[in-house]
Amino acid sequence: MIKKPYLGIFTIIISLLVLPASTLASDKAKEKRWADQIVDSLISGEDVWFEAGSDKFLGIYTENETDKTLGGVIVIHGMGVHPNWADIIQPIRSELPQYGWHTLSIQMPILANEAVYKDYVPLFKEVPPRMAAAVNFFKQKKISPVVVVAHSLGTDMSVNWLGNSPGAQKAVSGYVAIGMSVSKDDPKEADSYAALQKVTIPMLDIYGAQDLKGIIDAAPLKKSAARKAGNTDYRQDEVPGANHFFNGLQEDLVRRVRSWLAKRFDPAVKK
Repeated sequence: MIKKPYLGIFTIIISLLVLPASTLASDKAKEKRWADQIVDSLISGEDVWFEAGSDKFLGIYTENETDKTLGGVIVIHGMGVHPNWADIIQPIRSELPQYGWHTLSIQMPILANEAVYKDYVPLFKEVPPRMAAAVNFFKQKKISPVVVVAHSLGTDMSVNWLGNSPGAQKAVSGYVAIGMSVSKDDPKEADSYAALQKVTIPMLDIYGAQDLKGIIDAAPLKKSAARKAGNTDYRQDEVPGANHFFNGLQEDLVRRVRSWLAKRFDPAVKK
């Protein structure tokens, strides 16, 4: 049985019905609705569009605001939402540019509101082309290093890309997972525990002390996976008082992420 602690946390309409078998791809109509709303209300950053196979999807690019560029950050949202989501995603993508980072927040595959984790498993195959398009965006702009910052279901999608896509860890120099869950019961197509055992790039695994129970309980398993990977630059950070969305503590989250980034990628910061 597939169990993920963030099953249905974004659900507006709770349904006991399994989505139809035809639901094996991202909900393009929902992506368009999100995109229309975002582009019309965007304050910081600019909309950019990508093609990955037959998919056209939205990204929000925000340029570094300082005199020194440290690199680029690809920001990955969680279940069913979008690249300007108010919780975690918008603060990360809009505030890191104040500290030397260009950010690119991209739309990930999404489903209808009633979808749960198991419904998303077939969509994991759509992730690599989107991640590759984001990496190539920074490559074309000659921005490096590139780091991935992901939240919730976005951590499952991105860690599977890192662990299973040839060349992914050569293209990306660091990884920040916010509210990540792993399980030995994950399906093969979305086995985050197995994928994490292959991740050797610097990694910050950050979650709240009041996070979802499954995420808190998964902390030792993630440490074990990192040891199996031989990842000597894996750090796990439990944030006191924080829940899954870091409500009331989002500035603290940004500070912790940028501090970790600076220690690894800013030559001016003592290692």
